[in-house]
Amino acid sequence: MRVGLFATCIGDVMFPDAVKATALVISRLGHEVVFPTEQSCCGQMHVNTGYQREAVPLVRTYTDAFADPALDCVVIPSGSCTAAVREHHVRLAERYGDPALADGARRVSTKSYDLAEFLIDLAGVEDVGAFFPHRVTYHASCHSLRFLRVGDRPYRLLQAVADIDLVPLPNREECCGFGGTFSLKNAETSAAMVADKARHVSETAAEYVTAGDASCLMNIGGALARQRAGVRALHLAEILASTRAHPWSPTSAAYTKEFML
Repeated sequence: MRVGLFATCIGDVMFPDAVKATALVISRLGHEVVFPTEQSCCGQMHVNTGYQREAVPLVRTYTDAFADPALDCVVIPSGSCTAAVREHHVRLAERYGDPALADGARRVSTKSYDLAEFLIDLAGVEDVGAFFPHRVTYHASCHSLRFLRVGDRPYRLLQAVADIDLVPLPNREECCGFGGTFSLKNAETSAAMVADKARHVSETAAEYVTAGDASCLMNIGGALARQRAGVRALHLAEILASTRAHPWSPTSAAYTKEFML
């Protein structure tokens, strides 16, 4: 398959290792990864804060970037961005754009997939050949759980990783408190929610907490760092990219950057 890769703005600017790992996993399975350089943001932040009309240019940019009919699908290593593309783009194009944009957005959004969806539903694999000999717990982000309904797909991918010690996260269905601009508008509530999430992560005695959303990992990883919990946040793609011959070694700062401490 020819697979378009959408980096997302947070992945591009802050956590490029998750994007690189996504490309590596897909290419190792024999698929061609295509990265349109004109891509930008999905527009989720604008919609979350009420600027729906202002998000239309971003819908147009995404649609144009991945409109190539030779692309079989688009893979997004972010449940929240995938949900934004599939839940908002067509509606925004119909309301504030034009018929041509709405048609294009409909075609592109229907072939846009979260990484776990792509691997299991399209590529037809659960075991991607990963090796990660560490104790790991998994956080199911709200968008992936409730909007995309990815179900147990990420967990099945993790269960297939060689030598992993995968432990369930208590109260895994609870939000981490990030919620995009929610964490800015309701800072105290968000801080209380992520404190609970970090406590549950620590209860597992895991070395790593993983998820399919860098934004959730940034929030959880920051809380864990402030607590000096000794648990590192790592994107699902980075675990899946690690093999026995080539253990994953991030080149950029992790989700516990200095400015989060």
